[in-house]
Amino acid sequence: MIKSELVQKIADRYPELYQRDAENVVNAILDEIGNALARGDRVEIRGFGAFSTKQRDARVGRNPRTGDHVPVEEKLVPVFRAGKEMRERINRSRQQV
Repeated sequence: MIKSELVQKIADRYPELYQRDAENVVNAILDEIGNALARGDRVEIRGFGAFSTKQRDARVGRNPRTGDHVPVEEKLVPVFRAGKEMRERINRSRQQV
């Protein structure tokens, strides 16, 4: 699912909302999650999961085109960990298929 599909599903589920309002809500949520991660905060949505950052150490990578060794700096990467209820929902749906 892409963001526009999520916006459309929310607008369909709540007909009293205009589609642009649903889009504003989705954008606001995603912006706040991104801002919190940029500050180094952890974002937990009960029943869904938690977003956090993880430090990746510097390393020597490889350019796939040329095969040359390239230094890769250390960086923070976003990480998502599904909550217990989400994992159970996913596994329940797989068993029904």
